[in-house]
This record gives sequence, C-alpha cells and structure tokens, in this order.
Amino acid sequence: MNAPYVHPKIGPRAAAFLAREHKLLIDGKWVPARSGKTFDTFDPGTGRVIAKVAEGDAVDVDFAVQAARRAFEGRAWRMMTPNERGKLIWRLADLLEQNAEELGVLEALNNGKPFATARDRDVPGCADLFRYMAGWATKITGETLGISTPGQFHAFTVREPVGVVGQIIPWNGPLAMATWKLAPALATGCTVVLKPAEQTPLTALRMGELIQEAGIPDGVVNIVTGFGATAGAAIAAHPDIDKVGFTGSSEVGRIIVHAAAGNLKKVSLELGGKSPVIVFPDADMSVAIPGATQAIFANSGQVCTAGSRLFAHKKVFDRMIDGIAQQASQIRVGHGLTDGSQMGPVISQTQMERVMGYVDQGRAAGATVTAGGNRIGQEGYFVAPTILTDTKPEMSVVKEEIFGPVLCAMSFDDDDLERIAKQANDSIYGLAGSIWTQNISIAHKMAQRIRAGRIGINTHGNVDAALPTGGFKQSGWGREKGHEGLHLYTEVKSVIVSL
Repeated sequence: MNAPYVHPKIGPRAAAFLAREHKLLIDGKWVPARSGKTFDTFDPGTGRVIAKVAEGDAVDVDFAVQAARRAFEGRAWRMMTPNERGKLIWRLADLLEQNAEELGVLEALNNGKPFATARDRDVPGCADLFRYMAGWATKITGETLGISTPGQFHAFTVREPVGVVGQIIPWNGPLAMATWKLAPALATGCTVVLKPAEQTPLTALRMGELIQEAGIPDGVVNIVTGFGATAGAAIAAHPDIDKVGFTGSSEVGRIIVHAAAGNLKKVSLELGGKSPVIVFPDADMSVAIPGATQAIFANSGQVCTAGSRLFAHKKVFDRMIDGIAQQASQIRVGHGLTDGSQMGPVISQTQMERVMGYVDQGRAAGATVTAGGNRIGQEGYFVAPTILTDTKPEMSVVKEEIFGPVLCAMSFDDDDLERIAKQANDSIYGLAGSIWTQNISIAHKMAQRIRAGRIGINTHGNVDAALPTGGFKQSGWGREKGHEGLHLYTEVKSVIVSL
C-alpha cells in the first residue's frame, strides 16, 4: 500500500484505490511490470504525487499482445453470441454509473477537471456510449450482392472483427477516451491492449477492474501503463497487433504511422485541431456568447475540438469579445475537488509553460491580451481564461494548437461566404467548427464550405454517442463513435458460392 493521499473530498473508496499497488492488467491478472519499475502520477491541482503505477515497456506489451491474441482466437470470446457480448458491454455501462462518485473523484484528481463535470457528464456519457455500442453488437451486417459473372452464384459480404487492437489514449479526457476506443472494439469482437496516457492512468485502471467485474473474459482487455516512447512505441510497432487506434497530437500520430508500417497494420488517428467559431451579425448573442465561451474554456481548453479561433463579424465583434471576457472573468477556476469549481488546471508544469509560452509569443507578435494571460496561484498548474485580440493568421497562436484556455479572436467585414470560409479553412487542421447565425441558408452554405469532420450550427462540441467524430487534413484518419466508429474495427470479407 502507498501512503494515503489526503483530501477531504476524496472519500474512502477512492482513497483505498489510490493507496493500492497499481499493476498491469494482462490476461485477467494484475501483475507488476517485468522490470519492476514504477512511476509517479500527479494531481495537477497541487503538483503532488497521488499514486505509483507500474511502468510497462516493450516486454510487457508483448505479453499483453500474446494474451489478447489467445483471447481473440479462443472460444470464450470468438464463439460468444453478439447478444451475449452486448449484455456484457451493457453490464459494464451499469457498473460505470454505479461507481460514478469514485470515478469522478479519480478523474478530478488525476486530470484536474471539476468533479461535478467528471461525475455528472463524463461518466454518464461513457455509460451511454457503451450502451450505444452494445446495441450494435447484434446489428453488424454484410450485404447480398448481385453479380454479373456468367453462371449461377450467390455472393455476399460479412464484417468480421479486425483482430488484436492496440489503443493509445490521451490525458485530456482519460475515461471518455478509453470508452471511445473500447466500446466499438468490444462490440465488434476485437481484443485490446490499451495504453492510457502516463499522466492519467488511474481511471483506465479502475475501469479495468470494472471490466473484470462485468464478466468480460480474461485477455479480451489488457491494460499496460507506461510511457509513450516505450510502451506506446511497442504497441505501434508490434507485429502481432492488427490495428492501432490513437488519439493525441499530430506529431505523435506521424510517429505511429511510421512505426505501424512494419506489418502494415491498420491505423486510425484522432489528432489536433484549431477549430473556427464563426459568428455572423444576425447571431443570437444570448446563445453565441456563452457558446463561444464554453467552446474554448471547457476542460481548460484541453480539447481537440476546442473553438480556439473566433471569427466574428465586425458589427458584433466588440460585443462578442466583451461578453466572452465578462463570462471568462466569472469562471471559478480551482482544484477539481473544490466545491463550485468550473475550470481546473492544465495537466502539468510542462503544459502550463507551453500555454504561457504561446501567450508570450502572441504578445511579442502584436496581439493584445484582452483577458487573462497569466498563471493563477503558485500551487498547481492553473492558467486564467485568456482572450487574444489583434491576432493575425500568420501568428503562431493562430496557426498552432495551444491546447489550453486561449482564444484567438479576429473580425471579418465581408458577406462573401467563400472568402469567410477560406479564412476559416486556413489551417493544417480540420477537426471541428461552429457557425452562429439565425439565417438557415447561411448556416447550411457555410457548413458545406468548412472543411472539418464535425460542424455545429448554433452549438459547438456536441459529443453524442451517435455522432461520428474525426478530422479532415492533419486532424486524423477515420471516425469514432456512431455507426462509422464500428467500421474502424471490422474487416469486410466477400464470399461467392457457385450454385
């Protein structure tokens, strides 16, 4: 047992979990890393160590892949009916809800997000996605084909699970990102080696315990905690992994693509974004101002789809900036377990320095800090909600993903939708965007012109289970969630029968 981490809001169950010896889940057993190494995981709200976790590496990944392969080839999972598989996934969703309080505490401690957000939004959202995918388990179908080859034939297709899947998830939404990856993989009958981010392993490990409690067979889900350069790299390069699913930075995404070339494994990537928020002069300000505020400051701006570039028409620009600045000043920034906290810290000292470095770059390039622009306090990694005006397209703060609570605001004075769209599309990314107008024609025309995987009209960032999410351009490959998300984990097989 580790020395207990003391905080009045933790509660006995979460405290007991934190004090455990956190091991790897391989073939249904909790085992230490073969090297015996561990690493510390931190509370970004205080900078203090909250737990020690096994440091898995390539050897551990290999054992996990072997376990996943045995589970995939074995009868317990392969011969399970889709209905039975769906029931197990549904049971896991029930267990998430039953443990929402504990999971919320662990997420707030390890990631920094407000406890109420984790418990009341993230956990129910994860349960909803597991149930959504559980329903698809019995509805994975092929097609009957009419073919023109001379003779009599019966031709059809079937969808089969792709096999052993390596899944590498980020730190900005640990529980949600694990669910986005696990739910479709389990529904289709794949087996998994999951590597959570080294900064935020705790809720993935707790989910591993719930996976066992749900009755999912040993080896179907294996969890290897460790660092990207070792455990993550081993997953990407492993010759017996059939597919890798990754969410994270575009830089790491490129590394994974190169590593995956060894056995030409399938790869899906959900990467960076620099999403535009486009506000037309007829927009309902009572909706657009809080919408744009939430789009950038939710989760301390650590969201791939964050609305980090504001394009507001000149007629409403000042009103938008004043409104967002006023709302930003009222956001209660604090520790994730502090009552009433609405925005937590960024994930680490490194991330805080990165965000503040971008703010300094913006100032040096001529941007005006209209709100925020500073660190809050000396304990933890808190950055004030920040608005930069007088920004230009060539500035690093506009071009590059900051991944923090920093909004870059620009105005336009144009009625030409093509020119507006060209400015919004001037990015290497294409993950998301939103359009704010009461004109239905403009809304649909702009939605057609913005090159991004998800567009909101008078909303930004909806994460409903049925809504596919993914990016154009350097924001990634493939789509997660929705029916599309299942296709990442299946292979199509054609069958032709001579009659």
